Amino acid sequence: MSERVAHVRHTGHTLLELTIAVALGLVVTLGALSAYRTQRQAYVYASDASRIHEAGMNALMLIGEQIQMAGFVAADARSPLAGTSIFGCAAGRPTGADGALACESLSSRSDGVAVRYQGDSVSTWPASNGQVTDCLGQAVGAAGVEIVNRYHAKVSGSTGETELYCEGSGKVGTAQPLVEGVERLRLRYWAAGAAQAVEASALTRDQWASVVAVDLCVQVRGAALSRRLRYVDCDGVQAVGADGRARQVFWRHIVLRNVLPAAS
Repeated sequence: MSERVAHVRHTGHTLLELTIAVALGLVVTLGALSAYRTQRQAYVYASDASRIHEAGMNALMLIGEQIQMAGFVAADARSPLAGTSIFGCAAGRPTGADGALACESLSSRSDGVAVRYQGDSVSTWPASNGQVTDCLGQAVGAAGVEIVNRYHAKVSGSTGETELYCEGSGKVGTAQPLVEGVERLRLRYWAAGAAQAVEASALTRDQWASVVAVDLCVQVRGAALSRRLRYVDCDGVQAVGADGRARQVFWRHIVLRNVLPAAS
């Protein structure tokens, strides 16, 4: 019996050993939790950066392709376009009838732009009924009809997020969101023979016909992640996102391919 008691005493753990084991377990657990939080935060930031980049590139592509199309008419067209190929607004969006565009101020301070071209099976995707479509895929009419697509950026009244909007000829007066996260558009216009690009407010109505290229900047903001990051805006000014959102700008120089012969 005494040998058995001695064996139990020999193989048992002291309170000190138990305390050390628990402490080591807590250290390992806390280290694992800290590593998980760090990795999780890094993943969230990387995902946000990826969404910002995707939104910026999509916006550049959508607007850039439209600007390149501005002024297009079919080779056998019997009449020219009813208005200028491109028309822009500084800190505002194009409004009004297609034949008499005007500007309406935006609280977002985003620029707006309208592009005009003739629709056919080359310049647009055909709708299910065979008609040509606008920037939202809305049917406009038979081939040869004139299309005016208008772009701007603003805060969505339903989601509270900034978005790129387009208003097409298929339903004038009703703009629909295309790309979430786009906070601001900034456009500068190159007139034929000009030494530098200017903003929309510097061009008279008659000068829009001489525009041959556009410098497009898209500013995109990310999710609210409670971090203050520096960025350079579309005006080249360094700023800090005080609302906890990361921001990035994307640039593209776009030539109006369908107006170059006339300009030269």
